[in-house]
Amino acid sequence: MARAIIKAGSLPIPIVDTFYELLKLLLTEEQAEFILIFSKKPSLNMDEIRSKTDLDDNAIHKMLNDLMYNGIITGTRSNRSGIRVYRLLPPFPGIFEAQFMRGERGEKQKNLARVFDKLFDDWSSGIQMNYDNMIPQFKNAPPINRIVPVEEEIDIGNETVLPYEVVQNIIGRHEFIAVTNCYCRHEKSLINEPCKLDAPIQNCLLFGKNAQFSVEYGFAKQISKESALKILKEAEDYGLVHKAFHTHQDIERGEEAICSCCKCCCGVFQLHYKGVAPIHTVSSYIVMLNKEKCIGCGMCIEKCPMEAINWYNSDVEILENRCIGCGVCAYHCPEDALKLVKIQSRNIFIPPPKLLKELNNL
Repeated sequence: MARAIIKAGSLPIPIVDTFYELLKLLLTEEQAEFILIFSKKPSLNMDEIRSKTDLDDNAIHKMLNDLMYNGIITGTRSNRSGIRVYRLLPPFPGIFEAQFMRGERGEKQKNLARVFDKLFDDWSSGIQMNYDNMIPQFKNAPPINRIVPVEEEIDIGNETVLPYEVVQNIIGRHEFIAVTNCYCRHEKSLINEPCKLDAPIQNCLLFGKNAQFSVEYGFAKQISKESALKILKEAEDYGLVHKAFHTHQDIERGEEAICSCCKCCCGVFQLHYKGVAPIHTVSSYIVMLNKEKCIGCGMCIEKCPMEAINWYNSDVEILENRCIGCGVCAYHCPEDALKLVKIQSRNIFIPPPKLLKELNNL
């Protein structure tokens, strides 16, 4: 079952003992056995499920509903055929998010948060011990998300600005929008590590059938387009990075969600800095510095979640190979010394850092 869940995603995550501990918290033995039908194919329709289990239809529907409510699988209708398809979720992104979207603070959620935190540390040890072999596998995986720049920092009148790079256009083309709790900030609060920015919790946006499913199963609530834009503007004021997640991690397909992420809590950033995973994203922008306007206040260094801006001989220096083009630094620069520049869409791959404490154990 553990292998089936890992295989459902694209990240080459090692199976460690803590992962078994997590699955025992989430699933009964009967549910675990049922999940094995997704081993070879993570997405199945009802006819395919019937052919793989001895359960009758009532038992199948109950099993599926329980697993959907618990955030282990999703069930949405195909845009092409209209047939409902049930998909096994991977650990991350997937099962992790679902456990904390409702914002619950009971003992179960606190225990899950502690186990997830330990799991991330154990994954770090496993990846670091096998670092050179893991990096090529990460490179072969698709980007996890796409960066949506802070809208005020790009020239909306410029014809080279693509529709999917503008927040208003993304919101505008979705008729069903929902908001849910930031699972990452909520998980951190459950282990007494609250967001250092004190950023809002309820600001992750979901779209289309993903939003409809999440509302149906109590993970989110429907909101208007106007409310969604206000949420994104508030996130920008806090210095959060907009990340768009696409169906099946395919940036050519529609958006499923936009997360507004902080460096201290975001699962993607945390896994990167813990040495577990690369930053693997797509962006069409890079930030440029006007040295004549820069007063050396250091605001950009403080705000950059990628540590792409540093001091160099008392001057600000931009590390272009680490810039993801989010625009957070430009948005918060008091002197307008930074601006986003449109470039060709690029696949950004920044390997996880090598952590000496783990490499010394080799």
